[in-house]
Amino acid sequence: MILFNVLISVSIVAFLYYGAVCLFSFKMQAEFERYGLSKFRKLTGLLEMAGALGQLIGFGFKPLQSFSSLGLALLMGMGVFTRMRIKDPFLSWIPALVLGGINIYLFMVSF
Repeated sequence: MILFNVLISVSIVAFLYYGAVCLFSFKMQAEFERYGLSKFRKLTGLLEMAGALGQLIGFGFKPLQSFSSLGLALLMGMGVFTRMRIKDPFLSWIPALVLGGINIYLFMVSF
């Protein structure tokens, strides 16, 4: 249970941070243009923050925590796919791989 709480806390903090950066950072705006996905930047940031808030609220309502973890894992899967598609170096995939893996684990354990 301690591992679960640590990992979900990491996920919540990471996605609240990355969601805010996605919404408000000019650097991230340029990154989404480079990905060819500039029209999805705000949606991505909102989904990241909504997923993190869902995980937080999910401490009181477990189905929401499970659903949020699955959604964040899928979002990170799309992030890895995008990095592969534009031929970014493997090291740039690591944050999405790690956060995706954490959220797959959280989804599986939360049942």
